[in-house]
Amino acid sequence: MAAGLVLAGLPALATATADAHAATAEGNLAKNPGFEAGLAGWSCSGGSGAVVGAPVHGGSGALKAAPAGGDNARCAQVVSVRPNSSYTLAAWVQGSYVHLGAGGTGTTDVSTWTPSAGTWQQLSTSFTTGPSTTSVTVYTHGWYGQAPYFADDITLTGPGGGEPGEPVPGAPGGLKTGAVTASSVALSWDAVAGATGYNVYRDGAKVASADGTSATVGGLAASTSYRFEVTATNAAGESPRSAAVTATTTAGGDPGPGPGGPSVPKHAVTGYWQNFSNGATVQKISDVQSQYDIIAVAFADATAAPGAVDFRLDPALNYSEAQFKADIAAKQAAGKSVVISIGGERGTVTVNDAASAARFADSVHALMQEYGFDGVDIDLENGLNPTYMTQALRALSAKAGSKLVITMAPQTIDMQSTSAGYFRTALNIKDILTVVNMQYYNSGSMNGCDGKVYAQGSVDFLTALACIQLEGGLDPSQVGLGLPASPRAAGGGYVSPSVVNNALDCLAKGTGCGAFKPSKAYPGIRGAMTWSTNWDAAAGNAWSGAVGPHVHGLP
Repeated sequence: MAAGLVLAGLPALATATADAHAATAEGNLAKNPGFEAGLAGWSCSGGSGAVVGAPVHGGSGALKAAPAGGDNARCAQVVSVRPNSSYTLAAWVQGSYVHLGAGGTGTTDVSTWTPSAGTWQQLSTSFTTGPSTTSVTVYTHGWYGQAPYFADDITLTGPGGGEPGEPVPGAPGGLKTGAVTASSVALSWDAVAGATGYNVYRDGAKVASADGTSATVGGLAASTSYRFEVTATNAAGESPRSAAVTATTTAGGDPGPGPGGPSVPKHAVTGYWQNFSNGATVQKISDVQSQYDIIAVAFADATAAPGAVDFRLDPALNYSEAQFKADIAAKQAAGKSVVISIGGERGTVTVNDAASAARFADSVHALMQEYGFDGVDIDLENGLNPTYMTQALRALSAKAGSKLVITMAPQTIDMQSTSAGYFRTALNIKDILTVVNMQYYNSGSMNGCDGKVYAQGSVDFLTALACIQLEGGLDPSQVGLGLPASPRAAGGGYVSPSVVNNALDCLAKGTGCGAFKPSKAYPGIRGAMTWSTNWDAAAGNAWSGAVGPHVHGLP
């Protein structure tokens, strides 16, 4: 969680494959892959792309795209694909910080990059489409303020979408409502022959996709009427919409402190407790500073079974299980929540199918029962499948009940767009999500909600990036600011507690802002998070001593 990166979330450099003229590769689904027809089939942000005759990797043309201060020169193409199919994406590139990727895969979106290619170098990555995916977006881009990059001979190989003669499925029948709460409506419908997936529409807008014949739509307002429709999909396309049904959510009553139940205050401070020794102060749970409302025990371990996790205390802590459990219970008696964190910088927990989703839910619930954890923190820094992580967390919610606490700690790059896997997961579980404490560190510069680029380590970086989540669909009570407790706790991005407090004031009250000021105030913003309570203790509790009282004093 605290390792330093030049550009957060960027995968390792791909290795070169055989030096062949990719534009003529058999089965290539990309149109105009060698740019011999100019930019036909491609769209480049901000008019950043052009076709040049030199340098080229093959044929007569290549793409030249020029990033600017607020534009990374993204050139993209939408390609038809088939659901539940494997694809390989490759391209020849030249330049610095050149990226190649695919979005909208329905599983885990992928990208790869090179920091510096003085000559033509091939990037390659692969992915599998989701059960209802019929198109993906392939793209290249550079990095803000860098020199122009070049790309040529782009290939996407795998089964083509919409094979001749395959019919579009018919509209689903039998749509009906099930359980209705103040914030969610359960839906079910009849299966459609030939369908590989279904889309759910609320008041005319698509809000969810499903593999089977049921879905729960969350994030709704209390005492409000909604109209729902469903379509069926396969590689040939999407059916007409079903007959509509309406449902009215129940009265919300006193909303209390928001998602997560009464144990989580309206404004909360989250801190990670280290189940290992790395130079920070070694603590027991009983030692965790009183300012922390949510304590995330870091970390659970992956097992040999995909999706399943386990937890054991590090023997180096000299901490008995009996005392650990008693300390958790004591914190809960004092009004705190203690959750088990999944992932971390080196975490390799994979949830990418129904079986692993079930194992995840079962194993996390077992740990909750064994140790008394109140919930789970998702800190997967090596990719996340939104379809199956959503499935896993909903299954866990069904087991644990309404008081389940779910927190998330994505990297900044994971929350730049609502189409990113982490953001999609957060929106998918909005009705049961407690808080997203994005890590505003180890990331380098990122886009804010105003389209401008902000460097980490400033109040503007915190406020302009939080704005993306606040305007992207999360409730203010589900947004927290995650920062290192000291310069030693992270490779970059540490700011003084006063900067954290200024950012919170800017978001909650419109005061203390830098150059960026949100268009409105979000007084319900949840609070802040730090890595870690141990590093905070090593620095004399300076972070929690300053940020904790400020969070608890927000309006």
